Amino acid sequence: MKKITLSDLLSIEEYNTQRPAIRQAMMEHKKTRRLPLGDNASLHFEDYMVMRYQVLELIRAEKISKEPELLEELEAYNPLIPDGKNLKVTFMIEYPNEEERRERLSQLIGIEEQISIQINGFDPVYPIANEDLERSTEEKTSSVHFLRFEFDDDMIASAKAGAKWVVRCEHINYQCVVDPVPDSIRESLLRDFD
Repeated sequence: MKKITLSDLLSIEEYNTQRPAIRQAMMEHKKTRRLPLGDNASLHFEDYMVMRYQVLELIRAEKISKEPELLEELEAYNPLIPDGKNLKVTFMIEYPNEEERRERLSQLIGIEEQISIQINGFDPVYPIANEDLERSTEEKTSSVHFLRFEFDDDMIASAKAGAKWVVRCEHINYQCVVDPVPDSIRESLLRDFD
């Protein structure tokens, strides 16, 4: 999958003009990139479009226009774009009530390593979690984790041939299964393997 370059960005003025249309397109796109995982968690699958949108929003909010600063943002966001053999995911644990969230995060340490994606006919794939920095302590886990799921050529070929996908969370305090992953999401994620 292509990475974001300076030529893919817009000036703040250009972006402000196009922002309503870009935001609408992004909301539609994200519907096929978000997978609820039970009632209180979700997987947000990142790609070029999502990362470009986030960079444009950041440039707009922080009024970034100098090339060194823009390149710094691209260096931060491009690693979140899949490279053809993986899926890159922001995993979010969502409890609206602060007290409940604090309690649950203390019960869910290690959850980020207990999520799997299984393509029918193959073993489940577990993620490489939080490569940028550790997001859990002995007392609690973070409500946001960054995951990378690596797939081999046979798995990818099977996925492209239409095999169903199953996503599981096997943490002792948060167990759920999405079986099968909805077609609209699966088809969107297949583009990450190009």
